[in-house]
Amino acid sequence: MADGQTFVASISAIALDPAKTNQTVEGTLVEQAQAAYKRTADLLERAELGPENVVRVVEYIATDAIGQYNSIEATRAAFFGGHSPAVNTVVVHRLFQPGALIEIEVVASRNSDAVEADTSDKPAFAAARIADGTVYISTVGPYDENGELVGEGDVEAQTRQIFHNAESILVACGLSMANVVNTLEMVRPEARSSYKYTGRVRKEYLGPVYPAAAGLLQDRVSPDDRVLLSYDFTASIHDPVEINPGLERYAKLTYSPGVKAGNSLFLSGQAAMDPITEQPVHIGDIVAQTEYVYRNLIMVAEAAGLGPEHFVRVVEFVTPNGSPRYRHTAAVRKKILREPYPATTGVLCHGLLRREFEIEIVPMAIG
Repeated sequence: MADGQTFVASISAIALDPAKTNQTVEGTLVEQAQAAYKRTADLLERAELGPENVVRVVEYIATDAIGQYNSIEATRAAFFGGHSPAVNTVVVHRLFQPGALIEIEVVASRNSDAVEADTSDKPAFAAARIADGTVYISTVGPYDENGELVGEGDVEAQTRQIFHNAESILVACGLSMANVVNTLEMVRPEARSSYKYTGRVRKEYLGPVYPAAAGLLQDRVSPDDRVLLSYDFTASIHDPVEINPGLERYAKLTYSPGVKAGNSLFLSGQAAMDPITEQPVHIGDIVAQTEYVYRNLIMVAEAAGLGPEHFVRVVEFVTPNGSPRYRHTAAVRKKILREPYPATTGVLCHGLLRREFEIEIVPMAIG
């Protein structure tokens, strides 16, 4: 791996017990986190990297364990030993490995800079970290500068506070919200009816090139049960360029099918929807939906001059209806994607923004 090149690793097997074939380490969230971080260290070592090279860590936490989440702060601090990556917290309905409470994914680079912020209460945590031109921002919640929740029960007010907080972080980087290239929003089911009002906030803060985006429903989005939604933002020091293979529907939306910034391509999460009719397809068949989605994603990548061989990271969010046959989608990935296959994480979400969808796929490409 050349200096400056980004390395993406996904611990898709989570924390496996070496004495028991393909079984999750039994125990608390802390014990599983310790085992998962140890496996992360082994994977990084194989790439001739270490914890000090990690710029972003994503911790996928099962809903059943979210009440214990703060207990793993010390585990993360011990692993990173004074280093501070951006930390994204994604609360999921559950993980696919039986008994698993946590799955860890990391992005590493040989060169990076942390954004200065008061994180004395959060060891091994940076508000943002910049590597290879990409700005990874830690998960942003709806809290004011005093740490008080804003907009209890009001999804639009919470969204506005989140975007205000993200803007403050980007200003500290010498950037603005115009540099945002990707967003992931996680929304509680009870906020679904008023979710449409968040578009006003996105239109106010984002653009002129709207970022790639994905949105999902989750039982919980934070250890704080009052939080209705949370956001993960990614930005770039490079000017964003919209990538659209001619899909007219995006003209009325506050996100783009793809955004190229430098040598990175950020693609919006897609589900099995006909881009012309905007109607779901292959209802009830997650395997057919998966193939349909990947072919549409590759169409966007090709509009940027890239192909499936350039995919470096894929996250697949699967609904409970789709989970029984999810294992059969592996054949689709093998048929459509190319070696070296991207780091892939599959997690179970409460639901997607349309009930007919059984999977949403969120990729990133470099090339």
